[in-house]
Amino acid sequence: MPSTLCEHCTGYCCRYIALPIETPEDKSDFDDVRWYLLHEGVTVFVEDGEWFICVSTTCRHLQPDYRCGIYETRPQICRDYSTDNCDYHSGDYGWEQHFTCPEHLDEYAARQLQNGGAKRADRKNGAASKRRRPRLKARSGGARQRFDYSAATVDTRGVALPVLGTAR
Repeated sequence: MPSTLCEHCTGYCCRYIALPIETPEDKSDFDDVRWYLLHEGVTVFVEDGEWFICVSTTCRHLQPDYRCGIYETRPQICRDYSTDNCDYHSGDYGWEQHFTCPEHLDEYAARQLQNGGAKRADRKNGAASKRRRPRLKARSGGARQRFDYSAATVDTRGVALPVLGTAR
């Protein structure tokens, strides 16, 4: 029997990106989230009261054997991930809501808005916020180290990377 959980897995944690978004609170916000759901490979879920957009996309460094091709230099978010909260064995994701298509969100939004929904904290004296799209929440923490991608000409598989022009 393999000694680590990862030896059983097909790299599920390397096949999506989930980012927090602000909670939609009015018809315009829900319409913006609906726009996300019109795109293939995108879902939205609510977990512990927080809203997330989930994009199904595979890390370019996931190898055919489901191992990480840059394990020694993998990003900190990968280093912090542990088998304690692994997607492979969790079974129940603990989502309060999971929207896989606009119709699911429309039903939910209609109920929320009919019941008064959440009041926006940034409204003052009845004036609506000028914010348009539910924005990604900023991550807290210290300064991040940046990798200098300008010197990279190929990815880990030896595929040439595109050369981008520079704006002047």
